[in-house]
Amino acid sequence: MDPYSAEGELINIHNHFHQGQFQEVADYDTSALSSENGPAARILQLRARVALGDAVGVYKEVKGESDPALLAIGALAEQSAGRTESALATIESLLKSAADNATVQIVGGTVLASAGKADEAIALLSQHDANLDAVALIVQIHLSQNRNDLALKEVVAARRWAQDSLLVNLAESWVGVRVGGERYQQAFYVFEELAQSPASSSVRTLVAQAVSELHLGRTEEAQAALEQALKADPESADAVANLLVLSVLSGGSETAEATANLKTLDAAHPLLADLEEKSELFDKAASKYSAKAAA
Repeated sequence: MDPYSAEGELINIHNHFHQGQFQEVADYDTSALSSENGPAARILQLRARVALGDAVGVYKEVKGESDPALLAIGALAEQSAGRTESALATIESLLKSAADNATVQIVGGTVLASAGKADEAIALLSQHDANLDAVALIVQIHLSQNRNDLALKEVVAARRWAQDSLLVNLAESWVGVRVGGERYQQAFYVFEELAQSPASSSVRTLVAQAVSELHLGRTEEAQAALEQALKADPESADAVANLLVLSVLSGGSETAEATANLKTLDAAHPLLADLEEKSELFDKAASKYSAKAAA
């Protein structure tokens, strides 16, 4: 039996992870799992701890291990802690000896993509054997490259064999938010269901709901979802970033405050990097023109 299927042992911990419920994953009771599925559950717990900010603790725990999956986790922890070069060296070494390992593919693809090596990440992830985690990452990478067509193609192909799994629904919703039109509403239904159910609600799903609300022009509903997210985690940089976007769209007066707050929480947040790039491009364009006094 597939451990990630609806009847499988790992379905709950796997869904918790992809719903952004990382604390639930870290605290998950794995004592009743079979010896066959225990290692996979541990990998998810280690990844969740990295997401929660315990990269140093995770690295110390797996340091010295020889299992390729745990070596990949160590690389993920190193990258999260700011040691990207060392992380890449580990992943590149694993690609020579364990590229067929599912965790090496997933975690290695994550490390490569985060380091700006998107093509290498896709090449690695494309070796997967019906692995939805790999599909989801490939979709995210294509979207980051503005290749909505390739992302949609990946989702359609996965839908044929994965049908109604959580990850396929999420991936399809990510694409929907980028494609737009009637797909905004379809994405909203998925995100709202996850965000408002106590069993699946998390900061991540609430932010996703808010983003879909913004695309639908429902600013009040989007603000309510973001406030709910910040109540759950006042230090959520993504929630603050989207509040900044909401403030700009609605002409609010909190833009400067939200920008300063985001810089405090995550100075390297993609939104700030994008704003800085756009500002530099504007200044460069403006410098080509100078006011001329009328004679």
